[in-house]
Amino acid sequence: MSYWGGGELDSADGLRFVVPVKSINSGPNPKYFGKGKGARGVTYYNFTSDQFTGFHGIVIPGTPKDWYYILEGLLDQETSLRPTEITSDTSGASEMGFGAFRLLGWQFSPRLADAGSATLYRTDSAANYGPIQNLTRSRINTDMLKERWDDLLRVAGSLLTGAVRPTELFRYLTSGGNPTPIGRALIELGKLDRSAYLATYFDDELLRRRVNTQLNRQESRHQLARKIYHGQKGELRQKYREGMEDQLNTLGFMTNVAILWTTVYTERALDAIRAEGKRPSATDIARLSPLGFSHFNMLGRYNFQLPDIVRTGKFRPLRTPGSPW
Repeated sequence: MSYWGGGELDSADGLRFVVPVKSINSGPNPKYFGKGKGARGVTYYNFTSDQFTGFHGIVIPGTPKDWYYILEGLLDQETSLRPTEITSDTSGASEMGFGAFRLLGWQFSPRLADAGSATLYRTDSAANYGPIQNLTRSRINTDMLKERWDDLLRVAGSLLTGAVRPTELFRYLTSGGNPTPIGRALIELGKLDRSAYLATYFDDELLRRRVNTQLNRQESRHQLARKIYHGQKGELRQKYREGMEDQLNTLGFMTNVAILWTTVYTERALDAIRAEGKRPSATDIARLSPLGFSHFNMLGRYNFQLPDIVRTGKFRPLRTPGSPW
């Protein structure tokens, strides 16, 4: 696994499931769950490390794309992984999100589909920012940051100690679409971090490639999970949240088992190659993926063994108590 990464870079993305039974824990979305009356579903928002392992999952009604679910997953996960950087698709890249991740010590590195039209912010209205001068069209309110900095630290402490959940706190800070004073201060911090990230994103091809590679890993992991979850048309037929979480977390566990099995046998294959005197390069090994599934039989095998009496064309005796038939 060390060839793929050290677990510091992780990604978060949602896997959609139709819920055909009536449940208060599901939500509508015609794009993913159909347009019929009562068509509803859930999103299994899950996390994947740069070692291909899944380490947490959250069941969310419908298809929300709010960044605070990512934050909640990072705070709730109980594995030995200690990610320092998290990536996702554009949908989670809000300024408040950037501020929250920075406040808690994580680097938020989303894949930005519309980066060219993004606004960068400056701290000094008179400064010359060189090649990005024309992109820095607005100024960060540093006075607000200074005024509310102690409040922001209290927010960080409340989140890290589990005194409040991110989904509850940030909905309050953005209640009705009008951020509270603390919410506005967090947005100003996010403008600062988002601008720094965008400047690097524009200039650093390796960063863009690394982010894209990690999100592709997550999408491939989802394909494997879909293959494993083939029963009942791939639908989630649980009414209650606990049942949904149990079933989808079991799916995450079985996906990890499949990935581990492939990883172990990939290492055995590499050992066999080395025993022949060949030396695969670290670069080539890093390109290997444990997410293939053509070598797995998802449906099992059926073995029908007829009793000798039936094989000779005779009938079995009538069933009686104690009969082996």
